[in-house]
Amino acid sequence: MTKRMMSYLVALAIVALPASANNKKELDRLENCGTVVKEIMDIPDDIPKDLLDKAECVIVFPSVLKAAFVFGGSYGRGAMMCRSGEHFTGPWGAPTMMALEGGSFGLQLGGQATDFVLLVMNPRGAKAILHSKVKLGADASVAAGPKGRTANASTDATLRAEVLSYSRNRGLFAGLSLEGSSLRPDNPANEKVYNKKVEAEAIVRKGAVAVPPSAQELISILNKKSPKNLSDPNSLKE
Repeated sequence: MTKRMMSYLVALAIVALPASANNKKELDRLENCGTVVKEIMDIPDDIPKDLLDKAECVIVFPSVLKAAFVFGGSYGRGAMMCRSGEHFTGPWGAPTMMALEGGSFGLQLGGQATDFVLLVMNPRGAKAILHSKVKLGADASVAAGPKGRTANASTDATLRAEVLSYSRNRGLFAGLSLEGSSLRPDNPANEKVYNKKVEAEAIVRKGAVAVPPSAQELISILNKKSPKNLSDPNSLKE
């Protein structure tokens, strides 16, 4: 009986190990998102604070392999954090996991790993991304994000974009348009992070889960750097 029990426990452990490893990968990804956000937010000349203060959501893809976009079949994985509340006016809430897919050969960027940070600038864009797969440039307008301490010198076309995108490679930070690529919720990854099936929209819009420990620093940084949504109130009632 003892041998049978031991065999059962060993078999259970073997089955559980891959799942545990997969969960750790997603949790590590959240921690990496926090590291990227902290490093970028600590440099005033990277993302203008007035843009961050008007963003409804921030999406981070840490260490995306540029070569993955060459064939359009691989993708980067990261997380999307949004302000809570019906009109995105509350504190930053729990993250939902996201996937970024290359959309064309135009995204051939070499072989180095790159961090991507995207600002979602209006409720319409945020809700679209949370609901289904969105092609940037078609389903949601996208532009290379301006740099500097303020965005006052940016063009109207840039500031009207629903998504502003940035990249960082080897310490070099720049605005980079990801037009042609696609964003989608990664619900299987959400299940691994939260240990239950939960969709992106429920996480962000309904507060279905609490912030996991691996994302505490990430959310804390966002709440410290941009505690209030300074968008025009009328623009938040879409």
